[in-house]
Amino acid sequence: MATPGNSLASFDKQALRELILRRALKRGEFVLASGKRSSYYLDCKQVTLHAQGALLVAQGIWSLLDPNRVDAVGGMSVGADPITAAVITWAALQGHELLGFLVRKEPKGHGTRRYLEGPVQPGQRCIILEDVITTGGSSLLAARRAQEFGLEVLGVVAIVDRQEGGREQIQQAGFPCQALLTVEELGVTLPDQES
Repeated sequence: MATPGNSLASFDKQALRELILRRALKRGEFVLASGKRSSYYLDCKQVTLHAQGALLVAQGIWSLLDPNRVDAVGGMSVGADPITAAVITWAALQGHELLGFLVRKEPKGHGTRRYLEGPVQPGQRCIILEDVITTGGSSLLAARRAQEFGLEVLGVVAIVDRQEGGREQIQQAGFPCQALLTVEELGVTLPDQES
């Protein structure tokens, strides 16, 4: 996914980490989308729908992409929608034309009746975007839907990897997977470390 010449210089990882800890990390008892129970929840929409957070996420994801190989970015609605908007806007500011797409959970009930929305065309190369990877299920579903549409999926990029096996599941399915941060880097206690 990344090109050797891509630099992380414009991405302030520490600033993103601090913003996630301040705005997105919730403590308590939660049931995740995967059905797992957890003592913490990462509500990354509190970051991706925040001006500074959207900018930091876009810069971080852009630093992992090879703009000469990627035609489009997108992922499962609703979590990936603000990420997609931020990344394609940042790409435009860098002088690159990058398309965005949204993957619906259910096909549109009227009009085109498609799972994918956006100006993408079959044969284009894409990266699947994700806010938080837990089991990898939503990323894999988005990747399958993109492939069914005719896109070539080059990989998955997430904001945070919860380090609960999702990255490995995505990679076993044949997609390179990267994250801007892990829960370990956030300093969050991992499930096998909880007492």
